[in-house]
Amino acid sequence: MPKQKWSPLKVLMLPFYAFQIITGEKRFIENPLLGSEKLNRKGLHIWRVKTAAKIVESRRRRLQHLIPQNERTFFAENGYIERRNFLTPEMFAQLRSEVEALRAPAREMTQGKAVTRRTSLTPEVLKDYPAIRALVESNAWSDPLRYVGGFKAEPVISIQTIFGTETEEGKGKDPQTDLHMDTFHSTVKAWFFLYDVPEDEGPFTYVAGSHKLTKRRLAWHKRKSILASVRGDNGSFRIPENQLHLLRLPEPTKFAVPANTLVVGDTFGFHARGKSVRPSVRVEIYASQRPNPFLPFVGLDAGFLPFVKGRKEVIGWFIEDCLVRLGLRRQIWKDIGTAGPLDPR
Repeated sequence: MPKQKWSPLKVLMLPFYAFQIITGEKRFIENPLLGSEKLNRKGLHIWRVKTAAKIVESRRRRLQHLIPQNERTFFAENGYIERRNFLTPEMFAQLRSEVEALRAPAREMTQGKAVTRRTSLTPEVLKDYPAIRALVESNAWSDPLRYVGGFKAEPVISIQTIFGTETEEGKGKDPQTDLHMDTFHSTVKAWFFLYDVPEDEGPFTYVAGSHKLTKRRLAWHKRKSILASVRGDNGSFRIPENQLHLLRLPEPTKFAVPANTLVVGDTFGFHARGKSVRPSVRVEIYASQRPNPFLPFVGLDAGFLPFVKGRKEVIGWFIEDCLVRLGLRRQIWKDIGTAGPLDPR
């Protein structure tokens, strides 16, 4: 890819591009400062990575009361929290029964030949499903998300169904099966698995300890940022499994877990959708949270406003629809109307 060229419009937008340095913007190709090979050779990307890491650790210290010491110690070493038998058998049976009966507006995204369906758990949906509402409003659910993410922020929450396929290479490959980090800073995602997850049907996969900012990881980031500046990149860096040893990292952990298991992970660490030997269906309650990593405080979030609370995802879909109609982007999440999480495709 040719080097960034400074058009008159880009010169006028320079203050905006400079401001994005202290936001969560990760795309090298969109911003000529973030995508500057010269600046990244001088350490711009590394400064963002190191600064965001220091700030999230500061926020986590202020939220350490949310989870017990043993989980904080485990998370510090591994980068995730795992809670099995998360709900009582009675509560879990009621919740799963509600999920199986639920029908609501849903959207789907296709990656390779794999399809992800999401049913956003808005207040309008939750009012009819008390067990699901009780889960997502509970401290047991929200506290580990807030600690790992480092924010008392409103996450995006949905029921997610992943229709996996037999893992392929080439054109039909699901890109989520490649080990990757979501962005240059700590973020949090959570999966509450509603059915047993077999090891050979695309389980969530995570490289334990890969959330740590070691000297080797920093050197890797610098190399990747320079390459991304030359090629243009979206900032979700990937790493082949056979290169993990270069960063002194172990083989990935596969979460082939029983139903009623909650996993909360820092997706700055390397993770992927595991390979599948057959078509598969995975159903989970899913959450993610990604505020500005450079914010020093833990509690400011527009997601708590009455007209936004519980609607972050559908607001994002509405904005996407508007941009598609204006011809400014392609459709990613396609509206499939009213559907159930377990409805076949």
